[in-house]
Amino acid sequence: MKVPGCPLCDGPGGLPVFIGPKLRVIRAQEAGFPAFYRLVWNDHAAEFTDLAAPDRELCMAAVAEVELLMRAHLRPDKVNLAALGNAVPHLHWHIVARFAWDSRFPAPVWAPANREVSHGQLAAVESLLPALDKAIASRLGGWPGNNTPS
Repeated sequence: MKVPGCPLCDGPGGLPVFIGPKLRVIRAQEAGFPAFYRLVWNDHAAEFTDLAAPDRELCMAAVAEVELLMRAHLRPDKVNLAALGNAVPHLHWHIVARFAWDSRFPAPVWAPANREVSHGQLAAVESLLPALDKAIASRLGGWPGNNTPS
């Protein structure tokens, strides 16, 4: 089911990395956080418990896969997971690689910045994202019933 006017029903919500029949993974365009991904449930659901038990298992397994791949490719200091939905009440998980040098670490990504970030450090992470994107698409696309964007 799609809800007119919902930004995650009306569009991808960011740069598509993987699109499957039930969920998609996008890379958000969050300044200062190059490895800010969202796993979005394709059908409109406001809450995690709106999903049937098998869909909840699928959703969390996909979140875990993205986190594992992020850790392997980027070696972040921490990975943040959040499913808030206050501003956009469409089920989506934030999966964010955090580095001790980022502008808000150790505070949440939504906190005020407490330092400047080196463009070199950002560029180093950004250079790793194409391989991470490909790994996410390959891993999730290999699950039965899934497909990847062309």
